Amino acid sequence: MSPQHADPAVRRATSSDAGAIGRLLHDFNTEFGEPSPGQERLAERIRELFAAGDTAVLLGGAGPDGVAVLRFRPSIWSQALECYVAELYVVPGRRGQGLGRALMETAIDVARQTGADHIDLGTSEDDVAARALYESLGFTNREGHADGPLSFVYEREI
Repeated sequence: MSPQHADPAVRRATSSDAGAIGRLLHDFNTEFGEPSPGQERLAERIRELFAAGDTAVLLGGAGPDGVAVLRFRPSIWSQALECYVAELYVVPGRRGQGLGRALMETAIDVARQTGADHIDLGTSEDDVAARALYESLGFTNREGHADGPLSFVYEREI
């Protein structure tokens, strides 16, 4: 690692970071061929979500070079919150250096500190590196136990 990339420090973002968050989210969608409303609109939306109070964003690296977006909602099954990792992205040049792990470990800590007792996320079958990271952190793609059925995440625009 070069000296400027040696520290995978992760911090909680504020509204003043909205431009950097917008850039990272735009780059994420662009890299994977997904539509993006553009950096400026994403920055504006992040400011709105911060104001609503149910979203936390983590930034990692000096660039910043990575982002995790956490959304909180009341649980049906307990008096706690649930945390959904809506986005996790590390720029290509920083992958494999521990930044994604640092973002996810901090995400778990922030979720606990915010009052969540459950955290979930979705990823694609072909994102082997992300799946390996999540599984190494204790996430499971199985219902309840290792020999249970596979879990699926379905999506639909409405």
